[in-house]
Amino acid sequence: PTGVGKTELTKALAEFMFADEHAITRMDMSEYMEKHSVSRLIGAPPGYVGYDEGGALTEAVRRRPYQVVLFDEVEKAHPDVFNVLLQVLDDGRLTDGQGRTVDFRNTLTIMTSNLGSEYLANQEDGEDVDAVRPQVMNVVRGHFRPEFLNRIDEIILFKRLGRANMADIVRIQLQRVEKLLADRRMTLAIDAEALLWLGEKGYDPVYGARPLKRVIQKDLVDPIARRLLAGELEDGGVISVGVQDGALNIGKAVLQ
Repeated sequence: PTGVGKTELTKALAEFMFADEHAITRMDMSEYMEKHSVSRLIGAPPGYVGYDEGGALTEAVRRRPYQVVLFDEVEKAHPDVFNVLLQVLDDGRLTDGQGRTVDFRNTLTIMTSNLGSEYLANQEDGEDVDAVRPQVMNVVRGHFRPEFLNRIDEIILFKRLGRANMADIVRIQLQRVEKLLADRRMTLAIDAEALLWLGEKGYDPVYGARPLKRVIQKDLVDPIARRLLAGELEDGGVISVGVQDGALNIGKAVLQ
């Protein structure tokens, strides 16, 4: 289902395997829906415009061989794109438009898809994903060719997010806010009620945790930024965050 953290998991995997969450090349496959878009992946052939530029995929891996390669929403790609992926998944290499062989053997290839997500989204809380795996796989097999699916090592189904998951996700997102404040030697002190408030406001049964980033930006980051610009918060302080009258309340930065 959408908004359950598939892309976020990929970033965490890059951090774990390569000690850098930026060791990732993300290919949004909705940009590769046309037949001619294959050349954007591997580079234009000799004599065509853009020949010297190389391909978006091949150049990224050629310059950084150790990384995670993410094909996001892979079901949206043109069928010809899968011919390129077959070579990567089978041989671990790819020939670009300039005839150079690019080695993919030190990359981890991940593909995300929302095919069959309606079955997962309709599950009850606590229900195992294996209960709907046959229905989901029927949809997947109806979209992808057998030779493509046969080259995938593992197909993982994600449960839809429940409200109980939101507290942990809020804490992860707040770590990023704290990184932004670290330049000013500032920290956040968020009470339990504020964490619960963010989790409630940022949760949507259909879109998962996707609205949470917008809530944190609108109700926490933007107000802090405005108060910093107005000189109301001092560098090096602790910003207390609570709930008052049904809204987040951002206190003064108390120097420690």
